[in-house]
Amino acid sequence: MKTNSLRMDAPVEHSLLDDGVQGLIGKGLVRVDGPLKVAGQATYAAEYEFPDLAYGFLVRATFPAGKITSIDAEGAKALPGVIDVVVDLKTFIRNAQQGGETSAPTQGVADVAYFGEPVAIVVAESYEIARDAAQLVAIRFTPQDGVFTFDDNLSTAAKPAQGTIPPYQKQGDIDAAMERAAFTVDDVWTTPSQNSAAMEPHASIAVWDDNGLSLYGAYQMPSSDKQQLAKALGERASKVRIVARYVGGGFGSKLGIAPESVATAIAARKIGRPVKTVMTRQQVFDATVRRSNTRQRFRLAANADGTLIGIGHETICSNLPGEQYFEPAGAATQFLYAGEHRSITHDVVELNRTLSGSMRAPGEAVGLLVQENAMDELAEAIGIDPVELRKRNDPDRDPMKDIPYSTRALTRCLDEGAKAFGWADRNPTPGGQREGDWLIGQGMASTSRTNMLQPSEAAVSIGSDGRAMVETDMTDIGTGTYTILAQIAGEMLGLPIERVTVKLGDTDSPPGAGSGGSWGAGSSGSSVYLACESLREQLAKAMDVDPAELTLKDGHAIAGNRQVPIGDLVGSGIAAHGAIKPGKQEKTTSQASYGAHFCEVKVHAVTGEVRVTRWHATFAAGRILNQQTARSQCIGGIVFGIGAALTEEAVHDDRDGRIVNHDLAEYHVPVHADIPPIDIVFLDERDPHANPTHAKGIGELGIGGAGAAVTNAIYNATGIRVRDYPATLDKLLEGLPAV
Repeated sequence: MKTNSLRMDAPVEHSLLDDGVQGLIGKGLVRVDGPLKVAGQATYAAEYEFPDLAYGFLVRATFPAGKITSIDAEGAKALPGVIDVVVDLKTFIRNAQQGGETSAPTQGVADVAYFGEPVAIVVAESYEIARDAAQLVAIRFTPQDGVFTFDDNLSTAAKPAQGTIPPYQKQGDIDAAMERAAFTVDDVWTTPSQNSAAMEPHASIAVWDDNGLSLYGAYQMPSSDKQQLAKALGERASKVRIVARYVGGGFGSKLGIAPESVATAIAARKIGRPVKTVMTRQQVFDATVRRSNTRQRFRLAANADGTLIGIGHETICSNLPGEQYFEPAGAATQFLYAGEHRSITHDVVELNRTLSGSMRAPGEAVGLLVQENAMDELAEAIGIDPVELRKRNDPDRDPMKDIPYSTRALTRCLDEGAKAFGWADRNPTPGGQREGDWLIGQGMASTSRTNMLQPSEAAVSIGSDGRAMVETDMTDIGTGTYTILAQIAGEMLGLPIERVTVKLGDTDSPPGAGSGGSWGAGSSGSSVYLACESLREQLAKAMDVDPAELTLKDGHAIAGNRQVPIGDLVGSGIAAHGAIKPGKQEKTTSQASYGAHFCEVKVHAVTGEVRVTRWHATFAAGRILNQQTARSQCIGGIVFGIGAALTEEAVHDDRDGRIVNHDLAEYHVPVHADIPPIDIVFLDERDPHANPTHAKGIGELGIGGAGAAVTNAIYNATGIRVRDYPATLDKLLEGLPAV
């Protein structure tokens, strides 16, 4: 099979998607997997059926810090229906991992690091028996001192290891800029721990045979997860297969393998039967991953006309001892606005709390809450419109890297969004608009998300029936990957979408980029593009024409006054392999997607209840491959942002670090009644520096700044600045006007 490889060392000025005549790209096509999902026929991690299946249930530590001395499982084993209680204090992993083939899982659970850490697994003939038996397992331990409170330990915050961005970045002298500035902002904001709260809980089914292990699980990145799982089990990667065909949401919590995967695999190998383990909602909260709480000091220094001369962003977050991840809250601070003097720092307080890791838009989701609040405060201090302030500080080049932007559409988003929302008609006076007991306010915020390309491979074939098959271990976590890849292949090969079959989520297929970082469509889509480009060349050769002279439409090849069914050109079938990887373009251009949020809120003057009543957002993210799935992604991000602004907070008990609201009854995510109709507009854009499809990341763009637009609107309605997220009633009541 021929491989068509591309390293993005130069822009792809011309995309073959612009030559297609099938009419699939850019349309709002419905999801090809939609009928399966609504009919209950899409198989999720816990739904695969195997003969002689046993059921696992995790046993977790009931203390926050200590060394296990023994585990007494005799009472559990005596329960009828219990097959075994498997203990492996050395091999079990203590928490979810964050992806990456080179990152070894944190193994060894003898030294318990947080309350609820999985330390054993009960295996039984039914889920109910396994669950009940787990309560009978006695864990004996020697207590150790733990660190549980964040605010009391800020003095221990230390610089972390290198992460997704350098933890410390400095340019010029921010302190001097603050001293000479005509206007400044210097405030502290706090954000709480959050949970991804994906609909599908983490689950694994482990099946061993002569070929090794097959693990059916809920994973975003099967290719790297396979490497992690193999390392944890001491197996060759060739002996491990991961299947994750449908994933019921992830938002970062399923980037890497979680505790149930290794425990289930070890248990299945020991008892010689397939084992299924499904984490409870409480276990998902306690033992997978959270977004770290943060304390962020943000400084802005501006001249009298609002031109920024300095930006300071100091973040302190938390994580388990020994973990390298930190919340990169300053990710967008590097490039979103102008200002020659900058200081961006990230420090970590080590706490005995659930692992901190990536959650939708790691960095921007909480960093832009703060940056866009600070910009609003600065605009008020100067006396100019918040939109105008942002436009005045829209730089021509990346201010820290001193390289050009691949595309830059922030001002366009601000202008188009403001016009669509009717921003010019708002009352800029805080508390100046009231309807009965309701105070009315409007707010806005910018958003941005760095565009990334990841190595990705795909195989595409055309059979004698003229149908195409796309294969890659890329996943669809609700983002529309099945549909997007079918659209790209259909457009490139001139096939109706119903004649393209896409197979995802199986590591027996070529390794895809995985779902994370908003790189899925651009990376995996490009590998499919490249494979299809090779197939077009093969079809042109069969037609004896130059590829540039070939038109593919409705299953036919057209050239030189000839029209031939594609199936007649391929004999028994043709296939090609596409592979893409990042190159010089990510170093020589600053790549990002941009957007602007505008919203209206009503705040009850007596109770402090906040209702979001209107929303418009304008985005620019390169080529929009599918209007419907892209819009869905942005709406989902905005809903996340509204949750961050108003309700979402994972509350830790300061006595032992445990999360006390560890279910969806008490961890309050927004529901339908909380969300108004959301108007989304995408600007026409192409980015040849990003990849051959000219598309950029969109999955995490919507959440950035969305929560800040809400709290900025609350200020416009009430005159109350909320700097301690979320903006719950107790933070508004005291400042509300007398009735």
